[in-house]
Amino acid sequence: MDWVTMIFNGNALAAIGAALAVGLAGAGSAKGVGIVGEAAQGLVTEDPDKFGQALLLQALPGTQGIYGLLTAFVILNQVGIVGGPMKDLTTIQGFLVLASSLPIAIVGYFSGIAQGRAAAAGIGLIAMRPEEMGKGITFAAMVETYAVLALLASILMIFGINL
Repeated sequence: MDWVTMIFNGNALAAIGAALAVGLAGAGSAKGVGIVGEAAQGLVTEDPDKFGQALLLQALPGTQGIYGLLTAFVILNQVGIVGGPMKDLTTIQGFLVLASSLPIAIVGYFSGIAQGRAAAAGIGLIAMRPEEMGKGITFAAMVETYAVLALLASILMIFGINL
């Protein structure tokens, strides 16, 4: 079996889709959480009592990675790699599963970073006006909407594939 046949095997394509969902969404979350963590360090250095507020804002960009993991789990479950006998997918089915992983992979990556930037700005807000924490969370949570839509699109597409 040559490498082209191995890569364009339906099961391999589905596994690549699962890996992209976890990898890209997770990378976006890691970058976003890091951005907020850098901003929070300065705030907590000046006012250690604001640690809890800063931690809450830092946790927000981590959800994209969770969405990517959820999508990968659904893919692996549908294909039978996890939780059942492995199905023998055609190349077309594999490409459909791979394509289904792309909404959360791509949107998860970019929204994790964007949410990190918005949450870092929220750190600046609570540094000056801690009573405005809710507004800082709201601004960062608006970015979450698009990650949730991408998760929904990926999951609906995966369940729509006749395996």
